Amino acid sequence: MNEPLTSTAASVPSPAPYQVVARRYRPRDFEHLVGQHHVAQALSNAISTGRIGHAYLFTGARGVGKTSSARIFAKSLDCVEGPTPHPCNECEICQSISTGEDVDVLEIDGASNRGIDEIRQLRQNASIRPSRAKYKIYIIDEVHMLTREAFNALLKTLEEPPEHVKFIFCTTEPTKIPITILSRCQRFDFAGIESGAIAGRLAEIASAENVTSEEGVFETLARRAAGSMRDAQSLLEQLLSFAPEHIRLADVHEMLGTANDQRLFRVLDGLLLCNPAVVFSELDSAAEEGVDFGTLIEQLMGIFRDLLVVAGGGSARLLLYCDPDRFDDLNRIGREFGIQRLLAALQMLDQTHNRMRYSTQGRILTELVLVRIAHLAQLQGIASLIEQLRNGVVPTPALPVLPDQRPSDPPLSEHAPASRTIKQTTKQTAKQTATQEVAPERMLPPRDVPAERQLERQTDPNNDTATENPKIDLASLDDAGATEIWRQAAEGLSGMLAVHAVQFEKIAFQQPDVFVATFSKPVSFESCEKGKATLQQAVQLYTGTPIRILCRLENAAAPVRVENAPKRPAAAEDRRNALQKAADEPIVARARELLDATLVDVKEN
Repeated sequence: MNEPLTSTAASVPSPAPYQVVARRYRPRDFEHLVGQHHVAQALSNAISTGRIGHAYLFTGARGVGKTSSARIFAKSLDCVEGPTPHPCNECEICQSISTGEDVDVLEIDGASNRGIDEIRQLRQNASIRPSRAKYKIYIIDEVHMLTREAFNALLKTLEEPPEHVKFIFCTTEPTKIPITILSRCQRFDFAGIESGAIAGRLAEIASAENVTSEEGVFETLARRAAGSMRDAQSLLEQLLSFAPEHIRLADVHEMLGTANDQRLFRVLDGLLLCNPAVVFSELDSAAEEGVDFGTLIEQLMGIFRDLLVVAGGGSARLLLYCDPDRFDDLNRIGREFGIQRLLAALQMLDQTHNRMRYSTQGRILTELVLVRIAHLAQLQGIASLIEQLRNGVVPTPALPVLPDQRPSDPPLSEHAPASRTIKQTTKQTAKQTATQEVAPERMLPPRDVPAERQLERQTDPNNDTATENPKIDLASLDDAGATEIWRQAAEGLSGMLAVHAVQFEKIAFQQPDVFVATFSKPVSFESCEKGKATLQQAVQLYTGTPIRILCRLENAAAPVRVENAPKRPAAAEDRRNALQKAADEPIVARARELLDATLVDVKEN
């Protein structure tokens, strides 16, 4: 009953060798070349018009159709019906070229045949006419791998080749090819293939393989392939082995180790709400499902890229990594994040992705960067705070200051009697009825509103809340009155300008409209000199008429410093005195208060 094993084996025909999807569904003519219409049209027209060059250079990323186009072009030239832009794909020459076995179309790997000896052999063989076709065609893949000597040996043949020889070079790095070679070739740049075109081609292949799929499977594969048709077909090959009859979207994420869109957008919501707990929970679930954290970072970078495009006003057509159906969600999240936070998040994700190459703690790095992104809303003001400090402005909260919440007035100067009379007069006027003139002290601008804006608000005739400024007779104004006006105007300011404005030595008034402010400290003088326009606006709120301000610095304010003089080592007592003097400076005291800092040392410039 049982036959020998040898007999059984002999009766079963051996199966045909299996060809992968990328080779089995390789385009056979220009009409089926996906995503490279400009190349197909140019080569077809060159054949139709007889403008066939002797050397071509095809450049582009991997898997975009360079070698396939070279084979199609070779078939178009050597087909029995050719040269023709539509090879028959039936003759023996076309079929042998498709399989890479034709004797007159030589495919050479530039990486393994890169020396001068191989090029010398090529030059010798190029002089021999083709055996059966019209042209002898050399297709050199990864031509940039040739050595410099090999390129030099190829120059003469490439410049004046025999009429029966054609060269087609393919490379992913054209910048590594000498300019002398580039100038002798017709160059065609192959662009990355759009995700929609890749998804359509994958759907055709799945249909030909009698495999069904859920919606979104091929779009996910196409986005993952990043413009490479061969990469997409290789991924489909894996899926056909994983799910030979029906492909689910969950199968795609499980095989690729990626997170689904729902999880990614839940992570985004956690980042947007500054809720690290949601982020930790989603990352834990992703880890349980076998998601690779390096791939997760890449997915988040793609989403933040699309968010940046949408926040910058881009349309759904410009999305590369997200489904266009989610455009409204992206628009909402992008507006709430803001461009600055999106830029910072992208930079942080990119740095984390680079760090993951040298670390085994991918999960910890992912959690670290996402928590930092979640708290970007609290950190985004640091740049503006630093800029304010550089400009001499104290970064205090922008809160309006009410008249009764004003700090008590500083001690009066030597002109106490006259200034006190003015202050008492203004306080009595403030308590009068609304029909009476409003006192200058009640007209100070809120601290969160610049003096210029406050002045526009009060002088705008269309503003119902505008207040008519009281006018002071400048002809009868003396130094004491000018000093009191200066004090009250300085109190209405904010930031370091307000601190330095009250550090004056003397305020004098010169007819007809000049306030002369004298300072003993250079830092106060420089701050008020820079903020002179703001000071003029503030003082004008009290005078009711335009005025000018002149800032002066007393010569004895600072010791004379000799340039390039040798510095002696400071003794302990001198160091303590310098620290104490620096600590008494208003700007230093304010900086210590804001930054909770300690004064450690003082250095002279």
